[in-house]
Amino acid sequence: MSQDNHIVAAAAALRTARLQRQPVPRISETYGISDLQSAYAVAEINQRAHHADGHRKCGLKVGLTSKAVQQQLGVDQPDFGVLFDDMEYLDGDTVPVSRLIQPKVEAEIAFVVGRDMEALRPSYSEFLRCIDHAVAALEIVDSAIADWKITLVDTVADNASSGLYVLGNQPFAVNALSLADQTMTLQKQGHTVSEGSGAACLGHPLRAAYWLACTMAKRGQALRAGEVILSGALGPMVPVAAGDEIVATIGSLGTVSCTFA
Repeated sequence: MSQDNHIVAAAAALRTARLQRQPVPRISETYGISDLQSAYAVAEINQRAHHADGHRKCGLKVGLTSKAVQQQLGVDQPDFGVLFDDMEYLDGDTVPVSRLIQPKVEAEIAFVVGRDMEALRPSYSEFLRCIDHAVAALEIVDSAIADWKITLVDTVADNASSGLYVLGNQPFAVNALSLADQTMTLQKQGHTVSEGSGAACLGHPLRAAYWLACTMAKRGQALRAGEVILSGALGPMVPVAAGDEIVATIGSLGTVSCTFA
């Protein structure tokens, strides 16, 4: 079987796993997907399939922004996944766990792109000019790999373990707050289960988003006005199940919440 056939077969296995809500063993081992280029190729096949099913790309997520997690997986940079319109929920919404396989939740700072980012190699100042505002967010990560026993290749191929996300109500100008200094508390059923700060996200959430902007520009996929960027976890992720009520407080950005049912 050629490498291309391995990629197509791995994509089909992940797509079926998500449709049937049944996890599969590591595709890196089952299908011999051994490098990042192949892993992103797997993810792109399923992204195109989701688009063909009538869903629209509305943003991107940055993963592996924690230095500790990078060291655990033996990498020195983040990864990314694509967000679609059917993945978005708003503050206070009820999220159906029937859409997920083995979900976990983490608190993040999201950014909304205000204007297209055209530069092939955007400077940091050009990047900042294109970011309109920040908002508190929850990312509901979900893996199609059994028991979350993922390698870097597995999570990249699985669209960076993307599931769903929840956006807070109140946007803030990015120059109005010191984002690295914002403290985060995540509560489940009223009990604190995760804590962190903006600095946990690659040192500063904007630096994580800038990495994404540069990475996408190199791939010929510049960020577009209106797209949302989930910049990465501010603290440890927490497993969730039906009946859980989640509330994250992120400093001056306020709260964002959802209930799983």
